[in-house]
Amino acid sequence: MKSIRFMMLLLMAASLVFTSCKTPKKAVTESQTVDTDSMGQKEFLHMVQASTVQRARCVSSKVKFTVEMGPQRLNLTGNLRMYRDDVIRLQLMAFGFVEAGRMEFTQDEVLIVDRINKQYIKAPYRYIDFLRNSGINFHTLQALFWNELFIPGMETVETKDLGHFSTDLGGDEAVIYLERGKINYSWLADQKTGRIKMTNIMYRDPYEGNSQLNWNYDEIGSLNGKPFPNFMKVTLTTPKKEVKIGIRLSYMTSDDQWERRSTVSANYREVNIDELLRRIMSSF
Repeated sequence: MKSIRFMMLLLMAASLVFTSCKTPKKAVTESQTVDTDSMGQKEFLHMVQASTVQRARCVSSKVKFTVEMGPQRLNLTGNLRMYRDDVIRLQLMAFGFVEAGRMEFTQDEVLIVDRINKQYIKAPYRYIDFLRNSGINFHTLQALFWNELFIPGMETVETKDLGHFSTDLGGDEAVIYLERGKINYSWLADQKTGRIKMTNIMYRDPYEGNSQLNWNYDEIGSLNGKPFPNFMKVTLTTPKKEVKIGIRLSYMTSDDQWERRSTVSANYREVNIDELLRRIMSSF
């Protein structure tokens, strides 16, 4: 039971960040490359945008998590289901077949369900400190999972919006920048293919210290014949903690035959994040 409690603690820690064909075990090889020696910023950003276009509206996948927080390390299994522009759902399983926790992100709010202790949280993004401070909302999370550029506060990045970004071209990799107040957003992209390899969100606080989210795309698989990330490493670093999460997707399909909204039993009690964390911590 201690491992289940630890799993739920990590579920909560992760929530403060964010969130028919089998995926091949080997990374997809990008077959199309471009000579970028004479390419300018505008052309490169167009290539980045084009390289991440995904035809599928739905993603349904088995997930294996590797989670580290301090000296604790745990391997978990679960499911990931996403419906474009509507919902992202992560389910964590206990003993391989019992759902222990669920995180569901919609455009309006975050739902976190703790099935072990029969309690839940439902709140707008602005009520969760890290998400609010970092400018993370549903569309940001969707872009992170789908390996795309994003602009905080905007639902999509269209061609006319690419002027918001600046780039540093040179060598094998390019850096794309976007600054919004106290928050710096940056992307590391392959300069030959335009494929995004890493996303970083840095929130600067001169008093409490900086916090940052690093989202690395270590392997690219395939969904409906188009590249899609199937192994991601996520690191959340704050002045007080560091959480590392490895996310490996397998058996990815574009299945859409599932309920896109979770219902919570009337027997569950609604709590706030501070209370839920305090209860989980006290059980160790």
